[in-house]
Amino acid sequence: MKRQIVAFSLLSVLVGAAQAQQARPMTAQAKPAAQPQAAGRQNLAALRGVVEQYLQTQSAGMPGEVGVKVGAVDQRLSLAACPAPEAFQQPGARPWGKTTVGVRCTAPSWTIYIQAQVSVTADYVVAAVPLAQGQPLDPSQLTLMKGDIAAMPNGIITDVARAVGRTPMVSLPAGTALRIDTLRSRPVVQQGQAVQLVSRGSNFSVSGEAKAINNAGEGQVAQARTRSGIVVSGTAREGGIVEVML
Repeated sequence: MKRQIVAFSLLSVLVGAAQAQQARPMTAQAKPAAQPQAAGRQNLAALRGVVEQYLQTQSAGMPGEVGVKVGAVDQRLSLAACPAPEAFQQPGARPWGKTTVGVRCTAPSWTIYIQAQVSVTADYVVAAVPLAQGQPLDPSQLTLMKGDIAAMPNGIITDVARAVGRTPMVSLPAGTALRIDTLRSRPVVQQGQAVQLVSRGSNFSVSGEAKAINNAGEGQVAQARTRSGIVVSGTAREGGIVEVML
């Protein structure tokens, strides 16, 4: 009889322990830790930042509002970590519009190229009326429009004062955006005009009179004949001056 009571008690203890184990709430399984970036590999997102900073710096002197969008980097690339990646462009490349920027590392040695789009929203000068070839421009013939000048050809004029007095090389319809290379400079020296020759050298400056033998705009080459008949070439300056550097 005693054995039956002991066995029954032991059975009760085991059943109770099993029930308690079933009643205990299950704990959530720990999530696997995120895989860290491979040690010694370059952070590709950081390279986009290098390109953006480079283009912002290169476009700092542009008129208007500059916007930079850097393209994606191929995530399949596996580059060794670089302590000082350097952005660059090929000679002659424009740092605005649709462009490509290289990023290189000296040690370890690697180079990649990233595409980008740089917009420059600014005012630019357009013809308010049809412009006749060879006729000097005045402010009433010009107006300003706003747009992305980075998407336009080089030489777009953004200041009306730069166009006033110049003459179109060809007739232009109204609405044409003016470029500096399509306009002739206003002559500051005219053929037959009495000009002042100014010669400058190291620690001295001399001047004399001469007569211009061609028309020339500011900064263009002007030729003049001295009283003794010598033909001298120099740089045309405002006020009928021909500057000769010795």
